[in-house]
Amino acid sequence: MPVQPLPGILDIVPYKGGEAGVPGIAKPWKLSSNENPLGCSPAATQAFLAAAQDLAIYPDGAHAALRTAIATRYGLDADRIVCGSGSDEIFQMLGRAFLARGDDVVQSQYGFLVYSLTAQQAGATCTSAPETGFRSDVDAILAAVSPRTRIVFLANPNNPTGTYIPFDEVRRLHAGLPDHVLLVLDAAYAEYVRANDYSSGLELVAESQNVLMTRTFSKIHGLAALRVGWAYGPQVVIDALNRVRGPFNVTGPALAAAVAAIEDTAFAEQSAAFNARELAALSGAVSALGLDVVPSVGNFILVGFPDLDGRRAADADRFLRSRGVIVRAVGAYGLPGHLRISVGTEAANRDCLAALTAFMAGPA
Repeated sequence: MPVQPLPGILDIVPYKGGEAGVPGIAKPWKLSSNENPLGCSPAATQAFLAAAQDLAIYPDGAHAALRTAIATRYGLDADRIVCGSGSDEIFQMLGRAFLARGDDVVQSQYGFLVYSLTAQQAGATCTSAPETGFRSDVDAILAAVSPRTRIVFLANPNNPTGTYIPFDEVRRLHAGLPDHVLLVLDAAYAEYVRANDYSSGLELVAESQNVLMTRTFSKIHGLAALRVGWAYGPQVVIDALNRVRGPFNVTGPALAAAVAAIEDTAFAEQSAAFNARELAALSGAVSALGLDVVPSVGNFILVGFPDLDGRRAADADRFLRSRGVIVRAVGAYGLPGHLRISVGTEAANRDCLAALTAFMAGPA
């Protein structure tokens, strides 16, 4: 018998990131991956370049400097922090440490695709709880929990919808879970939220034994190319994740850049302020075209298109590409009538809006 992978592995559909190119267009606007249009902190760039002078040296496998910087920034216990190659790797660690064949994870209806991939890789199943108005529904999530449930993933804010639930609802969700179920709060877009009733979940982690919060350096800090993420959780969970991760899973230059990035609070504040302004302007202008915009607190908007010939999301996607604007189709999330549009530079947002205006004004 030829070599065969484990059962179920070939059923996995690999995650596909946002596209970056359009044939025939030299420099299209990439609004498909929720990247920081301002780039990254100049201090992070300098730290990366300095660390690149020592590429023959293994990185610190304990991530001590980065964990200390994160702990200092947020007032946390550094021993309860684990770092990964993006928060995606932390999700995979969770699968290796806490999921077995026959187990189940629960997510919201339009949860981040990597959650279901984490389950599949472990031979577990993924149950999606219906959302209400494109928002995670705590009662629906709790109703989906079964004796086989081991992890509940909650992206708050959620990708691709851009919506969030208040912290009181997060607390209610946690209170309704059995003690053996791990609640994972994916707060990748936390730094963009300006709502008074929102929290990334650090308080809940501090007082609980079954809550883990994940964060990323790919969004507000603009280090998507370096793949750095981190999580804060109970000691028993962090200990388990450290035992299943690779010994040198974050590169030296990435660690150095991340330390500099998290210490540059002015750049993060500048990025958040820019996003707030451009998000409001883009949302309002797209709504004025007669399109449905899901209210977002992230750095992107989810736009619904009419179910009419020549006006559907796929038609708009093709038209935008022909104008050099790449957005994200979200059919894989069960949203074939929508497109996700990242907040870009002022020029990118202007050209995207001009293309959408031309699309909606043209013949159906």
